[in-house]
Amino acid sequence: MPSVVNRIREVTQPRGGYINPKSLEVTKLPAPVALNASENVHASLVGLSVDYLTRYALGTPKEKAFAISLKGAVKLDWPFDHDASDEAWELLNAVNLETREGIAAAVRLAGFDVVYRAGPTHFRPVEEIDPDEATTGNIKTMVDRSLTFFQQYGPITADGFTFRSADGGPGGYTDIVDAGDGDFLTADTLWDFKVSTNPPKSPNTLQLLMYYLMGQRSGQDVFKSITHLGIYNPRLNEVYRIALAVIPPNVVEEVSRDVIGYK
Repeated sequence: MPSVVNRIREVTQPRGGYINPKSLEVTKLPAPVALNASENVHASLVGLSVDYLTRYALGTPKEKAFAISLKGAVKLDWPFDHDASDEAWELLNAVNLETREGIAAAVRLAGFDVVYRAGPTHFRPVEEIDPDEATTGNIKTMVDRSLTFFQQYGPITADGFTFRSADGGPGGYTDIVDAGDGDFLTADTLWDFKVSTNPPKSPNTLQLLMYYLMGQRSGQDVFKSITHLGIYNPRLNEVYRIALAVIPPNVVEEVSRDVIGYK
């Protein structure tokens, strides 16, 4: 399945990237609670957990917030593990932000994501995922930071969005890129969450531009008011943003044609 992320790995970008990360406007937010120095769970799982728990905390139903995880469990059910869906739903029911066990359940549930995104050969049994107190504490702190971020930059108009047209047609997807889902939209900005120890790199800015262009091609009304692209990193507690108006038209054209495959 050629996803946005996989397509970006195949692309050779111009020097500095189609959108140079140095062109992003950076805002450092206050961080009254510091993070613990170490975590015992892979950074990708921590990132997914922060993303999905933030959606849940903002009012998205749990089954929608963790929809990709549940789809991964379904794909694992046959012919690999007939109990995966039951296990996933048990974990979903246990998810909460009030207890360490509820956050740990979210981390384990996010472990099913890899089946949907990359295939069952990459799956690690979720019962082997055992986030310690420092890790669940960091996840809770980063979710709290994310909620504070949206108080300033929100409200959210869509989350976990895809790029199909309203009638179910391919919309923004092509033969070159036929999978990929975004994180959050606010009134004027398409946001991606990156829970990384590093500032954004050129693959991250290309991902944002691809999401925007695919959203425009989808014909969905929610994308029509977007004027900015943004990344929020709750680990660094930094906001990175760029106006679409400053992105050169030739860059938009090249990414549309050569990266996504629009005629």
